[in-house]
Amino acid sequence: MKTMRKFQFMIAAFTICGASMITSCSNDDDAVNPPSPDEVEAQLQKMTLREKVGQLFYVRPECLDTTIHFNLVSTIDQSADDIKKIKLQTVNTTMRGVNEKYPVGGIILYAHNINDEAQLAAFIQQIRTLNGSPLLCIDEEGGRVARIGNNENFHVEKFESMGAIGATGDSKNAYHCGNTIGTYLNKYGFDIDFAPVADVNTNPDNIVIGARAFSDNPDVAASMVTNYLQGLKDAGVTGCIKHFPGHGDTTADTHFGYAQSLKTWEEMKDCEMITFKAGIAWGTQLIMTAHIATPNVTGSDIPATMSSLILQDKLRGELGYQNIIITDAMEMGAITKQYNNAEAAVGTLLAGADIVLGPQNFVDAFDAVIKAVEDGTLTEERINQSVRRILKLKKQIGR
Repeated sequence: MKTMRKFQFMIAAFTICGASMITSCSNDDDAVNPPSPDEVEAQLQKMTLREKVGQLFYVRPECLDTTIHFNLVSTIDQSADDIKKIKLQTVNTTMRGVNEKYPVGGIILYAHNINDEAQLAAFIQQIRTLNGSPLLCIDEEGGRVARIGNNENFHVEKFESMGAIGATGDSKNAYHCGNTIGTYLNKYGFDIDFAPVADVNTNPDNIVIGARAFSDNPDVAASMVTNYLQGLKDAGVTGCIKHFPGHGDTTADTHFGYAQSLKTWEEMKDCEMITFKAGIAWGTQLIMTAHIATPNVTGSDIPATMSSLILQDKLRGELGYQNIIITDAMEMGAITKQYNNAEAAVGTLLAGADIVLGPQNFVDAFDAVIKAVEDGTLTEERINQSVRRILKLKKQIGR
């Protein structure tokens, strides 16, 4: 079975690289104008510790408005709904004041942050002036997760689901989807799309992935994922494959609490890793972690996001991935019900993540990382390792 999988993967890779007239095979997402190591290092050496730590955080706009955030800390379960009702759609004075001391590497916009084209353009222009030169990010997978595509004020092509695209068996459709989404994201000013989903939807009882995945067949999913990535790249947007090491065989939703996959690593290598290895071979610049536990891999209930075995031994060591590891949102229940802000932010960096996405309390998490460096829990060189990867990406994007 494994021999056949390897053969099928080689055929799929050959097809992607050599047989398609629409996509070009890229083994490095920054192949056109890669920044030199000296250029990155020169910038790094000029940065203060606070400037470096700021680059490790990608946050929702509300995290910079502490008048909102601190009012919601005691009502964790309701905070997401409350934030949606606020509809923060402009950079206010409080946010600028917080940002003077707390630089940030990236901002992620959600559906409630976006009203129409005029508002979005003004908001992004304001965000571009924030301390830390944040990249603009969004979850725009297509299908049910499409912050712009599902907004009636935006007239863009909509897609039923990635599952429907995968069912066609034609990877050109995945390229079209990625390129279409990338084209309008680039037009509106976004740098990173947290897509495509690289999970293999093998569990029919899965309530969180489902048709967000291209297929229950890893070989089909692999081809779709790389073509989608190429479509985004050709439109000028950087993609991110998710959710490592695979959220497709779970039944619970990590947005609300504990979820697990009971697969062994050998079983994952014969399924989930087919798709992730394809994305790595293509040259993906970002891989997002899953908050799922993998007890038959790690021997514990620790979420993958917090596991050095998963992130360093498996993803970096065994699979050879050298680019950015970004967490799934750290405000999700699978994290907040087990860790506080400080434990989560410091713990995932110790485990090997480069970017902490969506901490529930950005200021608290930022302060915790600074303290961890000062008391030796984290070394500044460990911070530098992640910042180098982030600066490289920013330079190739042109930010």
